[in-house]
Amino acid sequence: MTPRRAVRVALDASRLVVAHAPRARTRELVRTSIPRRAGRVAITRSLGTLDRRLHATLVDVVVVDLGGPDDAMGAASLAREFPSVAFVAVTPFRAVDAPAIAACANCGVADILADGVDDAMLRHAVALHGFSARFAMALAEPPRELGLESRIQRNAWRFIAGRAGRVVRTEELAKALAVTREHLSRSFGHTGTPQATLKRVIDLVRLLAAAELAKNPGYDLRDVVRLLSYASVSQLSAVAERLVGRPATSLARLRPSDLIEGFVRTAARPLVSSGTL
Repeated sequence: MTPRRAVRVALDASRLVVAHAPRARTRELVRTSIPRRAGRVAITRSLGTLDRRLHATLVDVVVVDLGGPDDAMGAASLAREFPSVAFVAVTPFRAVDAPAIAACANCGVADILADGVDDAMLRHAVALHGFSARFAMALAEPPRELGLESRIQRNAWRFIAGRAGRVVRTEELAKALAVTREHLSRSFGHTGTPQATLKRVIDLVRLLAAAELAKNPGYDLRDVVRLLSYASVSQLSAVAERLVGRPATSLARLRPSDLIEGFVRTAARPLVSSGTL
């Protein structure tokens, strides 16, 4: 997905920032840079623990402390396996750190900050590069094919996109938009696509997130199911077939535009509950 323009991402305490930071100073920097209302912070000190974290929970950003022990570059190299997750390196920026900095750039690390000098930039780097922010920016405007033109429809779309594939409840969405659930649901009854109902739109955004995660070499479909809280691979497959007419095994190969086209093409099919709401 290519970002179109900056968009305000709804604060979500479920977002996870992992700090691979053996040094106490870096751990404290990450904790103070991420307010609780904007996300959770988890600390890892070994490569194995970091890898398990990446497979267990949807991670927005990994902050790697290059001033730590020898496995720091091993942690940074995981950026190749998980390109959807933003990796941000913190380094003392000494002359001896030059090879590690160059290696980080080659691994696809999103940003490299100088320890002490760029401390104030860490919060900005996390907000800018995190998976949730990039996903929300890429979907800042609803696809015109969906016919979501009213103010409430567009605001709902942006809130859903801001959750980056995490489960969205209609009660939560209605509260955020300061409307009733009934009014919110009715507002999606008048769109250019007859079956672009609120439920289907939520499911579509989650499927778009699933497709993005499926493109990561380090994830398989079981990981995607776990990260986005689907009940099983079978449920994800059923949702993909119902919404876009394609099996879940094809998600890694499909572009967002392919999924949107499939959604519109299959919109006339009868609705089947997916368990999202």
